[in-house]
Amino acid sequence: MPDASSNTSEVDRKPHRWTILSAAMLLLALSLVVIYTSRSAFFSPLALVVVAAIGLAALLLQLRLRRDLTRPVRSPVWLNVLGLVFAVAAVFADVFHLSPGRLLIAALGAVGCFALSGIVVLDALRKQR
Repeated sequence: MPDASSNTSEVDRKPHRWTILSAAMLLLALSLVVIYTSRSAFFSPLALVVVAAIGLAALLLQLRLRRDLTRPVRSPVWLNVLGLVFAVAAVFADVFHLSPGRLLIAALGAVGCFALSGIVVLDALRKQR
């Protein structure tokens, strides 16, 4: 006699399907970055900014699609905006050939902000368990 936990309804499968689909889309985005980028470009600080932004987008999308949260978890908007400002500054420093130090500081600031925002969200998710 099968127990009730082995039977999954369509309602239980739907959120799982969206999680798999979003993970596949983010993996596709990351693979396109890797495939169409030359080897020397991976030594650029901008590549780190792009990968960090994709990682934060993956985390925020995962947060949006989760239905089992007891209370809403939000990422700090000010930290995301600051990371975006640093990322734009890194792009401008690269395009306008400003000093390499400014480019590295802006890229490090963007990656740091995105990482801190991810840590805050993951810590809030961990506390809910």
